[in-house]
Amino acid sequence: MGDFYVGGKWVGKPGHKIMYGEMFVEVLVPKKILHPYPVIFVQGGGGQSFLASVQTPDGRPGWAYNFVNAGYTVYMVEDPGEGLSPYIPGLYPPLVPPHTAATMEEEWTGGRPPTPKMQKAWPQWNKYTEWPSNSPDKGKIGDPVFDYYAETELPYIAGYQEKLFSEALIHLLDLVGKPVIMLVNSGYAPSGWVAADARPKLVKAIIAVGPWAPPIENAELGATGPGRLWGLSNLPLHYSPPVTNPAQLRPIHLTKAPGPGLIPCWVQSKPVHKLINLENIPVLEVSGQASYHRPFAYCVAKWLNQAGVKTDFVNLENVGLTGNGHQMMSDKNSAAIAKYFMNWLNMHVH
Repeated sequence: MGDFYVGGKWVGKPGHKIMYGEMFVEVLVPKKILHPYPVIFVQGGGGQSFLASVQTPDGRPGWAYNFVNAGYTVYMVEDPGEGLSPYIPGLYPPLVPPHTAATMEEEWTGGRPPTPKMQKAWPQWNKYTEWPSNSPDKGKIGDPVFDYYAETELPYIAGYQEKLFSEALIHLLDLVGKPVIMLVNSGYAPSGWVAADARPKLVKAIIAVGPWAPPIENAELGATGPGRLWGLSNLPLHYSPPVTNPAQLRPIHLTKAPGPGLIPCWVQSKPVHKLINLENIPVLEVSGQASYHRPFAYCVAKWLNQAGVKTDFVNLENVGLTGNGHQMMSDKNSAAIAKYFMNWLNMHVH
């Protein structure tokens, strides 16, 4: 096991310079490496540290150890300004307090029904079954597993530091210096796409776990407003023909969803611009049966496939992994999900 930092830079006036934008990294190396490509966990999105990859809230090995025990080298990162990546008042936007118990109970642990407005935007909420506790207070205050889970929640920055995080991930890819597998998750996923686009020869495959957000327009829990204007990110990506302004993608909103409980996607108008730097990277995107990302999750894969990136989109219940929420790395069947990821890698990465 090792710990180090990447990606910082000096800022400030002469005589008052301070280090800014560095990213904490922890690496786990198995005694016997059985797979040539390390895995970088780009996991979280607001309040979760790298510990979510290390251990489940009921004390089982997390995804990082599932992969290490299978012979993979694993890197885990902390978004600049959060957790063990130092936060500097005045240089970063303000911090937001950790999620309230009510938010976690509604959105992540099944401890209470969501509000009627949330239920309308997220009709799959009642399919959640995998919170790892048998407490009478299962999934809410008083449940020892829930209370411990709340202890791991951190303050986080109001405003995703997409550019800083992307730059630090690119630095990490350069430092590792050989192809890796990237596991991108939730709110931090956009920086993973940007880093892969910047260093395509250093990314062998991508596993996207509930990536945020839908292309073009936000739709999380009924929200509106801008989503990822470049399709996967709010930062420029390499398209062909070249795109200098995301409006050149000429996105159109489809009028019909492919099934109940889903929303219509945004796609490119034809002729389509291809994501040329990602075209040779196989992608697996998975969605939990009860995730609040489920209504729009398929839209990310739809955007990727239209742009020429071969993407397998899998609803986990269709491969026997039922009842999962958005925070599936904490669920009872988390190890089985990790095994599914590794089986997919065995078939698609050589």
